Amino acid sequence: MTTERAPRAPLDRKRVADTALAQLNETGLDGLTLRAIAKELDVKAPALYWHFKDKQALLDEMATEMYRRMVAGTALDPADSWQERLRKVNRGLREALLAYRDGARVFSGSRFTGTDHAHEMEENLRLFTAAGFSLGQAVRATSTAYSYTIGFVIEEQGVQPLPGERREGYDVEERARLLAEFPLSARAGAEIFADYGTHFDEGLEIVIAGIGVRCGVS
Repeated sequence: MTTERAPRAPLDRKRVADTALAQLNETGLDGLTLRAIAKELDVKAPALYWHFKDKQALLDEMATEMYRRMVAGTALDPADSWQERLRKVNRGLREALLAYRDGARVFSGSRFTGTDHAHEMEENLRLFTAAGFSLGQAVRATSTAYSYTIGFVIEEQGVQPLPGERREGYDVEERARLLAEFPLSARAGAEIFADYGTHFDEGLEIVIAGIGVRCGVS
């Protein structure tokens, strides 16, 4: 009696990107290679080049898939104020990036491979211009908050690659001991390397307040 093997799912861009995102949590961005992804998919590495010309093209698709997962099933509330929209969008972005080891590094600088992002972008710009921002102000306001979030999470993941995981060398008490002759700097460690959720929200509020003052929109 012979057992037939189940047919293997066809290799396509989504399957490769899904596998790469799963590998990312194991290896991090620096350890992610096309060879390792191909091995996981049980194909030869050249097979991936039918779908992605190089690693950056794959990273672009990974970032796009991360975005698709982030917005799947979520609806924007047209009644949001511009301040609340920035809070929701950027808190959601941070949460999505933290789900992947080096998630912010993958997302940063990547180019979306489709127009999946255009719906949310259009709705956000419409909300901002209706609130009194010029289109240029709306673009700078949303992109500044986005850049804050990406930068914050890159630094956060440099210390905590995944929630509950902490890199060696970031012990706040040990840091305070080493900087004992610099008391303010020593105490600042707890404000830099701990309680990231609170610090992110506080920083985002500073960004939002600054946008309101700079653009003269309340």
